Amino acid sequence: MTVELADATSTEAERKHPASKVKHRTPTERAEKGKAARAKVPRRALGEWGPPPNRADAVDILEEQARTRVAELVPVRYGRMLVSPFTFYRGGAALMAADLAEAPRTGLHAQLCGDAHLSNFGAFAAPDRRMLFSVNDFDETLPGPFETDVKRLVASFAVAGRDRGFEPKVRAGINATVGRSYRESMRRFASMHNMELWYARIDVEDIVREFAKRATGKQQKRLAKNVAHARTKDSLKAFGKLTEVVDGNRRIVSDPPLIVPVEEVVEPGQEQRAHEAFRELVRVYARTLTGERRRLLEGFRYVHAARKVVGVGSVGTRAWIVLLLGRDNDDPLFLQAKEAQASVLEPHLGKSQFASHGQRVVEGQRLMQAASDVLLGWFNTQGLDDVERDFYVRQLWDAKGSVLLDVLEPSGFEFYARLCGWTLAKAHARSGDAVAIASYLGTSHVFEEALAAFGEAYADQNERDYRALKDAVESGRVTAETGL
Repeated sequence: MTVELADATSTEAERKHPASKVKHRTPTERAEKGKAARAKVPRRALGEWGPPPNRADAVDILEEQARTRVAELVPVRYGRMLVSPFTFYRGGAALMAADLAEAPRTGLHAQLCGDAHLSNFGAFAAPDRRMLFSVNDFDETLPGPFETDVKRLVASFAVAGRDRGFEPKVRAGINATVGRSYRESMRRFASMHNMELWYARIDVEDIVREFAKRATGKQQKRLAKNVAHARTKDSLKAFGKLTEVVDGNRRIVSDPPLIVPVEEVVEPGQEQRAHEAFRELVRVYARTLTGERRRLLEGFRYVHAARKVVGVGSVGTRAWIVLLLGRDNDDPLFLQAKEAQASVLEPHLGKSQFASHGQRVVEGQRLMQAASDVLLGWFNTQGLDDVERDFYVRQLWDAKGSVLLDVLEPSGFEFYARLCGWTLAKAHARSGDAVAIASYLGTSHVFEEALAAFGEAYADQNERDYRALKDAVESGRVTAETGL
């Protein structure tokens, strides 16, 4: 009997991105690949940093990004970046991407976060409603050499340690802990069965128990309070905080420039057209969800939308919060539709395989994160200004929580460094060749010592760039709006 497979059974996504032939190498062959990479780029070479003579002006790079952003919000972005060298670092992913493009590359690729600083890790509720800890920002995600993410993570600890006033010796220990945790974790992941690796994750309850072994009573109470706060951060809380009743209808509050209802963004007379556009976009976005999740979303109706300023590096990109209501007027769902522009890595690592940057973000998140938002999806649209833009969509608040850096003592930083190192290694092991990367990293302390040195050297560069932006504001070259 002959069985024919009709091409018509393929999904549209499969036809656009057909499965490539995968070479299944033996563990020995994969380990040899890692050793070959080490011969090409010695681990100590990862610790080297010095600005090249032709390095682009930092403010020029930031201004180039500003060209595609909401002009009135760019000063808010600069104001947030100027709070401290650490907040500047958070907004400077494009600067570091350009710098690392000049560095030697191992050629051992994984799906990169692209902006793996320590504040882009945190807690959130998984679909089974257990609180997990994982990477939680993917705006810049793209495949690339694994060390790109590790360098950005280690340097973020160096910058944050300076921000907290830690002594150089203390910072050096914390920086090395990040690299050591990544190396040791990657070696464990390399020994796991494929399915075991895929399901590995860190529950917040496990973090609390582990932290309690070495923390003071005061520190334990602070962590418990932070976790409890994160658990309550959901659509119901956003409903109470971000909405009000106007003429009998729920509306998102106006708090410009941070929150601006859609009626205040569009031209007079265009309000109804804008609301109809949002209703249609919800329907378009729903098509990127799986069947059962699309059915869940269809139980909600569109009510209102507003532009919202988010983060530090993302300020100026278009981000909307969308209010929907379910079974009654007390059953809210808040979605966030965030503009996805080209990754800051693309000029240096090549374009994404996905035509939509919204899909690029979603696919990267699904690869890297321990468990993803059930309503994660994307759409692209032509705005009222007739410009085509890509967006990704997720729940606005879904029990999200982040570390309180301003209260962590060195021991807390050390603990957090181990968590982030494990988490990043796990994300890379899911998408990259864990055996090859582990082979490259080896069993000695060379890797973490090199990365710790890089972190401090790049923290120096970050301070120079921070001062450059400060000087640009003082000279009137750019405008910064503080306190927002």
